[in-house]
Amino acid sequence: MAVTREQFESGLTYDAYKAQMTRNQEQVAQNEKDLQLSSEDVKALQGLPKTINVMALAEDWCGDVVANLPILGRLEQESAGKLNVRIHLRDGETGTVLMDQYLKNGQYKSIPTFVFLDGDFNELGVWVERPESVTQLREQKRLELYRSHPEWGDPSKPIAELPEDVRTQVQQLSGAMRNETKPFANSEVVREIREIVTRTSDKVGV
Repeated sequence: MAVTREQFESGLTYDAYKAQMTRNQEQVAQNEKDLQLSSEDVKALQGLPKTINVMALAEDWCGDVVANLPILGRLEQESAGKLNVRIHLRDGETGTVLMDQYLKNGQYKSIPTFVFLDGDFNELGVWVERPESVTQLREQKRLELYRSHPEWGDPSKPIAELPEDVRTQVQQLSGAMRNETKPFANSEVVREIREIVTRTSDKVGV
C-alpha cells in the first residue's frame, strides 16, 4: 500500500494547510476565487458514488502548488463531501517518505502531487505538477516572447545569467503571459482531475 490510512489521516486539511503557510497566502486565496467551475464539473463531483480520498504533497514556496492546490481545494469544497483532501508538506517527515514513492520520472520531487485513493486506500490515480498541455502552451509562448525580443538573447540561457534589467523585463512579461493563460491552465487541471475521479467511479462504487 503506497499510502496508508494512518499516513493519510495525519495530513493537514486544506484549511489547516493554508493557515500554516508562511508565504503566498494572498495569491492562493486569489487563485481559489478566480477558478471558474462549470455546473457539469460540480455535478460530476457530487455524483461520485463514494468518497475519494486525495493525498497531496505540497510546499508554499512552489509556484505550481500556489497555482494548482487551490483548484483541488475548491473542488473539495464543491464536491459535497465526495472528495476528502489531506496535505503533507513534501519536506516534512511523512511527506519525505511519501514523496520517495511518487518521484516524477523516478527522480524528481515534483509538486504538487495528488494521489487519489478509494475508501480502502487503494490507489486510483496520480496527478503531478501541472498538465502537459499547459507546459507546452507556456513554452510555446515563452519562445514567442524571446523571438519578439531578440535583445534577450538565447532562450535556453538560464534567466539568472541575464543582466538585471533584461531579467526584470523577462520576468514581467512572463508573468503577464502566465496570467493570460491562467483560465486555460485552470480548466486543464479541472479536466484532468475530473477524468481521474470519474474514470475510477466504477471502482469506488462497488
